[in-house]
Amino acid sequence: MLELNEQQELRLKKAEELRGEGIEPYPPRSHRTATTAAALAHFAHVEPTLEGEHDTTEMVVAGRVTSVRNMGKSIFAHVRDGDGSLQIYLRRGNLSDEAFDRFRRMIDLGDFIEARGSLFRTRTGEVSLQATEFELLSKAINPPPEKWHGLTDIETRYRQRYADLIANDDVRRIFVIRSAILREMRRFLDGEGFLEVETPTLQPLYGGAAARPFTTHYHALDQEFYLRIADELYLKRLLVGGFERVYEICKDFRNEGIDGRHSPEFTMVEFYVAYADYTHVMDICERMISTIAQEALGTQTIVWNEQEIDLTPPWRRITLRQALIDATGIDFLETSDQAEMYRRAKAAGADVEPTTVWPRIVDELMKTFVRPTLIEPTFLIDYPVELSPLAKRSPDDPRLVERFQPFIAGLEMGNAYTELNDPMDQLQRFMEQARDREAGDADAMMIDLDYVNALMYGMPPTGGFGLGIDRLTMLFTNQQNIREVILFPHLRSKSAL
Repeated sequence: MLELNEQQELRLKKAEELRGEGIEPYPPRSHRTATTAAALAHFAHVEPTLEGEHDTTEMVVAGRVTSVRNMGKSIFAHVRDGDGSLQIYLRRGNLSDEAFDRFRRMIDLGDFIEARGSLFRTRTGEVSLQATEFELLSKAINPPPEKWHGLTDIETRYRQRYADLIANDDVRRIFVIRSAILREMRRFLDGEGFLEVETPTLQPLYGGAAARPFTTHYHALDQEFYLRIADELYLKRLLVGGFERVYEICKDFRNEGIDGRHSPEFTMVEFYVAYADYTHVMDICERMISTIAQEALGTQTIVWNEQEIDLTPPWRRITLRQALIDATGIDFLETSDQAEMYRRAKAAGADVEPTTVWPRIVDELMKTFVRPTLIEPTFLIDYPVELSPLAKRSPDDPRLVERFQPFIAGLEMGNAYTELNDPMDQLQRFMEQARDREAGDADAMMIDLDYVNALMYGMPPTGGFGLGIDRLTMLFTNQQNIREVILFPHLRSKSAL
């Protein structure tokens, strides 16, 4: 059962008293005619033409009460809505004694009210609404967090995001920017001629990335299904079917660890463009991210951990091979033996086990020694074929594939290929992944014969790209923890603590 503290009991009693007076503390509708921002803009427009102190236009504003100052025969209060804040001036004479006393007795910080009246500027210079009527819209039983000084407890902020949003303006700003990122991303891709599509979240086979899935039982089909780890294989099926430019913004799910940069549930955009390769996709990627920054933030220069980063294209390009040689002295093209690669990686300080398969050792070397150094926007290009089962081999060296990953501020932002469209080569790669699974690589891909069958119908030369929306939001809002940019992040249940 819900247990109430003394403050909650007092506020609930006020709601009951109002009902006893015939006043509903949760009426079904508001009569608001202007937001606080619209009211202030209106007054700024008419003030130069006013003959007296007051505007004669009557308006109704509404919002949450964030401050109250009782001056005896008058009360100053602030209400905040989604657009801003406005001071409300209540005075005996403008309000009936009954209404004035009701406000003084019954209205608490956190309550939603609406007030009717006209605007004027006080002696202290603050534009205010002189109320002739007010109405309670919603009685808050919980007092506002920490009296508007900011909710700081991390655990409470994530578990009670609604309280976090009430208390912290900067948190609301993060999610306004996140929304702008998504809006501008769609605008950019639509402008490039891409078609937005939807593909299955529940999949009979998972694929498109190296990750472990979440599983569920589909009772109607009596079959094991998986939450998608990526939408790549379905989007490329659409290119087989004749679409030339497609994209999807969706939730992906990977049954992996949680840390400051990883969430098992995350948001991705993936796009695929026919008759293109990974160099074409690099151009789209750097133009898209820099354009989104300009439109969402008003600049292409961002600040990350007190360091300015310029997103203006073109971005630096370096091969993974050269980056690893520079950082560790290890050349993966000359260290193809797993045991030798393990020995050299361990000597360099990589966190690997003797059973770690060769591709995962290369990946760990990159994450440990290269990724942290990539602060300025950088494309890391040309990966070993064993690490990239869906990418097309390089015509210059069949040991490599045409793949790149964009890095900014040491964050791995996404992944891209010249897509593999040879069905027999793809089948062989899937079979190699199956052998890696048998050798202990839980992240290796499953064999998807239907996808191979799709490729047998023919897929044109294609460039594909995936980008993490959560990390892009982290980058644009200077947040070091991914939970700060997810409205309702997953947390361990309190009963398990």
